[in-house]
Amino acid sequence: MTLIVGLLIPLLGTMIGAAFVFLMKDEMSLRLQKALLGFASGVMVAASVWSLLIPSIEMELEAGKLAVIPAAIGFLLGMFFLLILDEVTPHLHVGTDKPEGLRSHLSRTAMLALAVTIHNLPEGMAVGAVFAGAEESAVGLSLASALAVSVGIAIQNIPEGAIISMPMRAAGNSKWRSFFLGSLSGAVEPIGGLAVVLLASLMTPAMPYLLAFAAGAMLYVVIEELIPEASEGEHSNIGTIGFAIGFVLMMVLDVVLG
Repeated sequence: MTLIVGLLIPLLGTMIGAAFVFLMKDEMSLRLQKALLGFASGVMVAASVWSLLIPSIEMELEAGKLAVIPAAIGFLLGMFFLLILDEVTPHLHVGTDKPEGLRSHLSRTAMLALAVTIHNLPEGMAVGAVFAGAEESAVGLSLASALAVSVGIAIQNIPEGAIISMPMRAAGNSKWRSFFLGSLSGAVEPIGGLAVVLLASLMTPAMPYLLAFAAGAMLYVVIEELIPEASEGEHSNIGTIGFAIGFVLMMVLDVVLG
């Protein structure tokens, strides 16, 4: 039951954020977008380091200096996986008119949703990886620390849900359609998390690789999308402040609840 709740908490965060479309009349201000993007980046970087990479290395400490090898391999594989996914999936980022990925005839709304779906997949994988590690009593991971990651991801999903639903509303979609599509973009998280949990149960020795894989996938999103969007143009310092707050919050959650 704890596993199911943990996998669904991030989706709840996305739904809460998507519901902002019912509360706010105008499009989200640029300053607020910068702050929220920076906050999300900080949460994801802290979760990648404290909850994924460090436990991945600690699980292999008996290997001595070679303990870092599974983490390094898993991390690079996670980066490569998201790189391929980013290249082949047709998607469109908020605030741009140039689609990325393979050429398609999908609508603008569908490609906006796919962009956030690509973003959310590694977050779901990260939650699934820490819960799988906690179930296997991995070093440095407990159900409390797994819940901390789940709650941290959910908190940063709130602004993400708003960032996807509100531009859809501004593009002419109804409030309910914008809310539904914004929420749907987060549905991939519990699916990705469950897939990692099932894979880990079949391949227990692969746990260090899976933890690092999720970290690499998340950091790809941060470096490729979130930080550039938070830093370009005006008010980049607001994105930096948001990053600091998100990083510290996730670090505190991991240590206090872990």
